[in-house]
Amino acid sequence: MSGQIGGLSLAEAQAQLQPWTKLAPAIGADEYQQRIARARALMREQGVDALLVGAGTSLRYFTGVPWGATERLVAMLLTAQGEPQLICPVFEEGSLDAVLKVPVAKRLWEEHQDPHALVVQAMAAQGVTKLALDPGIAFGVHTGLRAHLDAAAIVDASAIIDGCRMCKSPAELALMQQACDMTLQVHRLAAGIAHAGIGTDELVRFIDQAHRALGADNGSTFCIVQFGHATAFPHGIPGVQHLQEGQLVLIDTGCTVQGYHSDITRTWIFGTPSDAQRRIWDLEQAAQAAAFAAVRPGVSCESVDAAARAVLEAAGLGPDYRLPGLPHRTGHGCGLSIHEAPYVVRGNATLLQPGMCCSNEPMIVVPGEFGVRLEDHFYVTERGAQWFTPPSPAIDRPFA
Repeated sequence: MSGQIGGLSLAEAQAQLQPWTKLAPAIGADEYQQRIARARALMREQGVDALLVGAGTSLRYFTGVPWGATERLVAMLLTAQGEPQLICPVFEEGSLDAVLKVPVAKRLWEEHQDPHALVVQAMAAQGVTKLALDPGIAFGVHTGLRAHLDAAAIVDASAIIDGCRMCKSPAELALMQQACDMTLQVHRLAAGIAHAGIGTDELVRFIDQAHRALGADNGSTFCIVQFGHATAFPHGIPGVQHLQEGQLVLIDTGCTVQGYHSDITRTWIFGTPSDAQRRIWDLEQAAQAAAFAAVRPGVSCESVDAAARAVLEAAGLGPDYRLPGLPHRTGHGCGLSIHEAPYVVRGNATLLQPGMCCSNEPMIVVPGEFGVRLEDHFYVTERGAQWFTPPSPAIDRPFA
């Protein structure tokens, strides 16, 4: 077993958890204004008069409001001129004022009132007739708007919102880099405390506590820890497993820094790998490297997916989604949402552009035996791709 796996006591690992010192700066006021200007430019291209963005990651992107959606409508209405308008309950005004990063006009509603009517009134006041609706908003909002607008007046805002969010700014990349660096350190320490008999639940708790100790927003945003045959299930199976010699360990976890996500998976051997484990691990590494090498501006997302699959099919795996092989897409975009556009998958002809960020995780599943997933994220540069985190070198040495 390498010096990276096992050998650390819990106390020794915890002693290495200090608040992160290389802090990325917050998104500045000028950048929020640039985002709104970009949205307006895309609205003009799409021929729409207004954009409605509901509570969630897109509202945070444009206004800084870090709220999730509830049954009460909180949304930004953006038109061609003037300040964005925030539709929100009267009793929430003070809480929203505390987190807003841009100047807004407000349209406040009481509990017995119809907030969808306020949206339409705001549109009418500016002579606006066509509304692009946030694709992440609840269907109930669409239903509420339909009580006041014809169906043809409501269109999908995906091209506008994705067109703004897909390409990250240097400030966004810095926040994602911090989140990735923190999660990679947590991975290192989690591998260090592995020992025979440790439970998946113990590792999950440690990983959450470690993310908190380093200064992540809210500990782990998610955590999958699986041993042995359970690694053959991409998102795990219920129940606690206890580590045994010769088992593969798959840990997939992440955190957020000022809302921006990390998402890293490591798969490594506890003990000595079998020939089959080593072969599949090496193929996974090769597929991940092939996908990375295919990335450059102007290349389609689906061609990156195809590059990973070509490695696996040449080795007799697959084809397509058949097992043993790769049962899902090669990757997904990441940012304020852990899964967002663009998606690295067959059929997605979106052309990569500088600033786009994606996971690279062409997992291999051998049904009934084990699975191997190596997941690191990259961002597109003018010359190709740049890793946020260095990939794993070997099955028994998970960290560069």
